[in-house]
Amino acid sequence: MKIISDIQELRDHLRGQNRASFVPTMGNLHEGHLSLMRIARQHGDPVVASIFVNRLQFGPNEDFDSYPRTMQADIKKLEKEGVYILFAPTENDLYPQPQEYRVDPPEQLGDILEGKFRPGFFNGVCTVVLKLFSCVQPKVAVFGKKDYQQFMILRQMVRQFALPVEILPGETIRAEDGLALSSRNGYLSIEERTEAPNLLKALQDIRNKVIELQERNINTLTSLEQAAMKFLSERGWNPDYIAIRLQRNLAPPTNANLEANEPLVVLTAAKIGKTRLIDNLEI
Repeated sequence: MKIISDIQELRDHLRGQNRASFVPTMGNLHEGHLSLMRIARQHGDPVVASIFVNRLQFGPNEDFDSYPRTMQADIKKLEKEGVYILFAPTENDLYPQPQEYRVDPPEQLGDILEGKFRPGFFNGVCTVVLKLFSCVQPKVAVFGKKDYQQFMILRQMVRQFALPVEILPGETIRAEDGLALSSRNGYLSIEERTEAPNLLKALQDIRNKVIELQERNINTLTSLEQAAMKFLSERGWNPDYIAIRLQRNLAPPTNANLEANEPLVVLTAAKIGKTRLIDNLEI
């Protein structure tokens, strides 16, 4: 595996490669990331991964400085997965001057759910991903569906800019007890890690009840959201949101949408202790 930090050197190595597949990451790799590498290998050649902790997507009180950086362990994992190039730029490599040009997703998709509680987050994500696409110029790129809203925003960004990149989804990878794998799981104490699977339980309860409903309407769904928020709060969580939305655009469903049985997804973000976890389930 070649490890490259310089943009021009990366382009030189990839010149003439028009089937490259790409998985951008922030490192501290786990099985969820590695599953994306395997999807990438099935849909393109060579496989390129990146590791870059992107300052632009961290808020002023978020964990940029303490975000886990495990480069040597990550390198070994990527080598085992047959990754051809690891693009690991420094901030000076990727942002040699202040990144004043930014990509803003539309308010109706970027300022809801995660965007509401983490202002500027998706601006930072879209900006770095667009720049990474410019560096790698892949045929396909793979993103995990655990970050459901992020996946949708990036897919729409590619469509609107007519980028020659196919965005492929990777299903959420979970531990045996159901907790979605995340780099931030390492922040959890033993007691918090024991409690953490109840985030999925809250989503499963909502999904099961929505499926069982004989008649769906907005009031019923709102009641399910509120009950799930209460369930988590009573267990010591601090939930930001639990929301049932349309899969196609993450808008709140109308009664007409419900009558038409449009596909739904339930999404959540909640803190247990100091650790903020996100998850989702399609319905």
